Amino acid sequence: MLIGEDSLTIAVDFDGTIVEHKYPDIGPEMLFAFDTLKRLQSKGHKLILWTFRAGRYLDDAVEYCRENGLEFYAVNKSYPEEVFEEGRVSRKVNADLFIDDRNVGGFLGWGEIYQMIHPGDGDADLQLRNQAAHHNYKKENRSFFDKLFKKK
Repeated sequence: MLIGEDSLTIAVDFDGTIVEHKYPDIGPEMLFAFDTLKRLQSKGHKLILWTFRAGRYLDDAVEYCRENGLEFYAVNKSYPEEVFEEGRVSRKVNADLFIDDRNVGGFLGWGEIYQMIHPGDGDADLQLRNQAAHHNYKKENRSFFDKLFKKK
């Protein structure tokens, strides 16, 4: 495991990470997203949905994940019982890892993320269940600076 031998608290973005960016709609699943997240939960990790979405758009995202067999430990909170006073508290959550398409260098892909957390896990069986998700995983070979300055 990437950090220690204990379970991790992992904050996961929704748009561009679990599904393609189609906000306010819900895009197609990213390749291996639900398989990987459910696998991480089965290993004892706590998953937090950490997203810009709010109101009915957040409810739609949570329901979409639930329909795909994924329930989160918390949603936009560090723990389920956390209460926010609007305008007084940041929505930043306390997590060991943050999985987001806006990371430096971009989104790695779910297979690579799983292997970073559980290197050499021979029992990982991430079979692609949603064939439509296969089209949306494109890894660019451009450097971080090329992406930053939009060189093509």
